[in-house]
Amino acid sequence: MMKTINELQDEVIEEFEDFEDWMDKYQMLIDLGNDLAPLDDKYKTEQNLIDGCQSRVWVQCDLVDGRLRFTAESDALIVKGIIALLIRVISGHTPQEILAADLYFIDRIGLRDHLSPTRSNGLLAMVKRIKAYALVYSAQS
Repeated sequence: MMKTINELQDEVIEEFEDFEDWMDKYQMLIDLGNDLAPLDDKYKTEQNLIDGCQSRVWVQCDLVDGRLRFTAESDALIVKGIIALLIRVISGHTPQEILAADLYFIDRIGLRDHLSPTRSNGLLAMVKRIKAYALVYSAQS
């Protein structure tokens, strides 16, 4: 049985609560980014590039059996970790579930408070792009 978006968010929150120190949390993000499967070069297009990020972030979305599958890549380690977290929570859900999701884990793990303003804007841009994909695909179904 597939976990809900909120169950996945709660898992992420729990994992981050294991660490007191933000250096450890950053290290966890870097590890998550390193575990992210590399994005096929054919998806590293202008269209998949997210505006508003200081580093380069590409997000590819495919509809598979009514569910959205996200893959992504970034040239910055922390950012790659952030997109890996987003994908872990969101990927594999229906467009409707993604549109309805309140991504509370971002604030609960303290991510927004510990990112530079430009990274924080980049994070919002990633969430916006994911929701935009969901909107497009929900209109098609």
